[in-house]
Amino acid sequence: MSKNAGTKSATENEKKQKLVPIFVMGKRYEVPDTLTIQKALEYAGYQLIRGCGCRGGICGACGTVYRFPNSYRIEVGLACQTVVEPNMYISQIPFFPANKAIYDIEKVEPTGSTVAALYPEIFKCVGCGTCTRSCPMDIDVMEYISLAIRGDIAGAAALSFDCVMCGLCTARCPAEEAQYNIGILCRRLYGRHIAPRAKHVEKVVEAIQEGKFKKGLEKLKKMDTEALKKVYSERETEPDMAEEFWKPKDKQHLVEE
Repeated sequence: MSKNAGTKSATENEKKQKLVPIFVMGKRYEVPDTLTIQKALEYAGYQLIRGCGCRGGICGACGTVYRFPNSYRIEVGLACQTVVEPNMYISQIPFFPANKAIYDIEKVEPTGSTVAALYPEIFKCVGCGTCTRSCPMDIDVMEYISLAIRGDIAGAAALSFDCVMCGLCTARCPAEEAQYNIGILCRRLYGRHIAPRAKHVEKVVEAIQEGKFKKGLEKLKKMDTEALKKVYSERETEPDMAEEFWKPKDKQHLVEE
């Protein structure tokens, strides 16, 4: 394909794109209607330094508030997932200043009393469900808060497991709760005090403490960059669709059950 032909094709594609108006911090831009808010911001000339991360709906860094003309509703979403719509008025909130309790996870008990002591505002919940409707991960936030109130730490941990800590639930909560911080407290309590200990993990930790990998680590630390790259590229990796009990041929660094 010639250079001119490529340029012509690109121009035709641009013409086929439907541009829609959006407003970023009050300023109007026209962007393709197929873009997410995050990509639209870059299309409009913004350089994303804060409020962006994984770009795949996992890190929760791009919490965004938007509203449409003649609508009383405040809409929320992740900028990396939400596709632009005509006349969106957009403002990003990559950080929301929510209450974050300080605690030593080793010294607190996995009970409802612990949650109540660290986050007493949890009892201000009015059951409105705004937190659930605001969640970009479709988590039933109100339900896991209810479980936490009742002292069901395991239930709250399981139901809040997919939380990406974006803070949009807290930004909308009329009771001013920090739901996502309460959720991670429950997950930490569950992981430290309730979940059964994984025997294979304990075995690996023991091996580390006994210095099983010390010799290998010292060897790697003495290598230069090129040697490290060579070792990395030539390492044996688990093949795709490997059998369940696949093991590498070199077992010197393997901790077997």
